[in-house]
Amino acid sequence: MLKTELCTSLGIEYPILQGGMAWIATGELAAAVSNAGGLGIIGAGNAPAEVVRAEIEKTKELTDQPYGVNVMLLSPHVDQVMEVVYEEKVPVITTGAGNPGKYIEKLKEVGTKVIPVVASVALAKRMARMEVEALIAEGTEAGGHIGELTTMALVPQIVDAVDVPVIAAGGIGDGRGFAAALTLGAQGIQVGTRFVCAEECTVHPNYKQAIIKARDRDAVVTARSTGHPVRNLKNRLTRKLSKLENSQEVDKERLEELCVGSLRKAAREGDVKEGSVMAGQVAGMVEREETAAEIIDSLLAEANEILKEKAKLL
Repeated sequence: MLKTELCTSLGIEYPILQGGMAWIATGELAAAVSNAGGLGIIGAGNAPAEVVRAEIEKTKELTDQPYGVNVMLLSPHVDQVMEVVYEEKVPVITTGAGNPGKYIEKLKEVGTKVIPVVASVALAKRMARMEVEALIAEGTEAGGHIGELTTMALVPQIVDAVDVPVIAAGGIGDGRGFAAALTLGAQGIQVGTRFVCAEECTVHPNYKQAIIKARDRDAVVTARSTGHPVRNLKNRLTRKLSKLENSQEVDKERLEELCVGSLRKAAREGDVKEGSVMAGQVAGMVEREETAAEIIDSLLAEANEILKEKAKLL
């Protein structure tokens, strides 16, 4: 099966990372992905440190394989979360929304490998200089907070610009995307939206159904006017946000008021009309709920078949 240097580096069987989605990626999902040979990742989001510790402990109970935690560096609890990461000796962390520089030395001391998420070549170069383990190059097709460059354009430029392994993310939902990412020079992939519909994912069933029912143009971007664009599935909330943003004078306070707590409202309470249903553009490709192992097996089988067929043409 497909293996790259990344597998050896992270101690995993397959070069597939599960996105660390806040309010969605709990210990149950992370453990299931790790048990299936990928790297499961707990989404810390804005959660307090003890909540993150509880998810780490749950993951350790459910798997003896490597796992990770996604640390959102803008979280008000980030310093306390990092203390938990040190104490629990988390094998891998992925980071977003900031610079992990001040934490790297201590993370290395406890054996934690750092993989920042980047959306530009400039940021990739800056992170690579910190001697991180790898980089996740995330294109604008992804769900949640996004950059501007597409995965197809971003990944090869980052691969050419740095000397660390690159993991492709954004718009990857099947083996075709997996094979394309490897062809672009990536050593692995990160998958988010499809794993939301894993049977082991504890997100509210309404959230899963919203993804399964989504069509190709249903994942839209809001909040560009704030400088922090977010990709969600169309619903009442996105229409309200778009209306506010298209008004002559954008009321940023009202925009923020509508967004605060909206992801939790959708992911945990099941309000997929007024809540934020973060999902990538591949939502239209997700057709059913499957186990994490079935998702990984499908990604591997499809990618292997495609790469074999392409090799025959050479």
